[in-house]
Amino acid sequence: MRVHLKRVLGSWNQVARQPRCAPLPLVGRGWGQGNRIWVNKYESLTERTESKSSEIPVLFTHMRLPWGWGWGSCDVAMLRPIATLGTVVLLAFALATAAWAQPSGQAWPQRPVKMIVPFPAGGGTDFIARLAARHLSDRLGQQVFVENRAGANGAVGLQALMQSDPDGYTISTCSDTPLVVNPSLYEKLPYSPLRDFVPVANMVRFPGMLAVHPSVPARSVAELIALAKAKPGGLAYASAGVGNFSHLAMELFSQATGVKLLHVPYKGTGPASLALIGGEVQMGFNNVQTLLQTVQSGQVIGLAVAEPKRMPALPGIPAVAETVPGFEMAPWVGVIAPAKTPKEIVDRLSRETLAVMHDPQVVKQLTDQQVTPFALEPDELGRLIRKDLEKWAGVIKTAGIKGE
Repeated sequence: MRVHLKRVLGSWNQVARQPRCAPLPLVGRGWGQGNRIWVNKYESLTERTESKSSEIPVLFTHMRLPWGWGWGSCDVAMLRPIATLGTVVLLAFALATAAWAQPSGQAWPQRPVKMIVPFPAGGGTDFIARLAARHLSDRLGQQVFVENRAGANGAVGLQALMQSDPDGYTISTCSDTPLVVNPSLYEKLPYSPLRDFVPVANMVRFPGMLAVHPSVPARSVAELIALAKAKPGGLAYASAGVGNFSHLAMELFSQATGVKLLHVPYKGTGPASLALIGGEVQMGFNNVQTLLQTVQSGQVIGLAVAEPKRMPALPGIPAVAETVPGFEMAPWVGVIAPAKTPKEIVDRLSRETLAVMHDPQVVKQLTDQQVTPFALEPDELGRLIRKDLEKWAGVIKTAGIKGE
């Protein structure tokens, strides 16, 4: 007997039963009761013999066989009225292997876990991902490795995550922009944040700072607002690109204060920072981590941080909210997984991630670099995503921003 597997389309369904065919024991990662088995890819099984052939829809996913993992093929046996010794042998092998296979989620992880970062190596999100991956590897007993999949403001990496199997072996450390900004910035997006992903845990937020060039005659947020209102469109600010948080933060500030500012986009955080230092623009918004050294050296003036209140490490710099009530802006970074990832895997990964973020050594390492631990459980992260989707949709629509 030759057995061929041909992938077709589908999702979580029950094994179909055909006339004159007994239940099908399937070798795979899944679970079942009696003659019903569920896993997460829909396949077509074709049994061909010398005298007849029939097609039976079955479910199929990664196969964990005694000799290792396989993809796209496996040995299965279909029960018919037992007539030959060969059928008996096939049945015995299939049942033994199916009994050996681990139920989905219970033994996770059994192999390395890929963590997609939808941005280039060396950035803030990448730093957090590699820190988390190192500690998660120790806690999970399997290597968690980072793969950078940059492009289209994070959309390339999240599309790759969406297309991955929801088995816990491909996850993502992602900043907020691809999840809560891109849906309003781009008309055509290959993924839907609420449909295609499941929140696992939030890890940190990057406090932002509003800074001006020393030549600007303003040393407080109130003075800057007054100056901007006296010169509508006369003050320019730098951003790391259209739709970047440094752009959206200034648009949020502009809308909250009623001032009109001139946006000058640059290709990246580095060029935008140099433009502010060099006086090409009068002001800018960036991470505290990025601006702090230039503030301490006097190259730029830090007017305020965008946290709800003053940062303990920078008590002399006020919060924007002291002048503009309710204002806050800090990009966050969390862990997500493909939709339909088993709940037990999500729960385990969430527990371990949150444990890392509460580790005193990790907290100190983050705070020393002006990064704020911001640990949230899956439900809390889900609420944050929904809230920020609505928030940034309003800002982007009001400002008329279009993605490039």
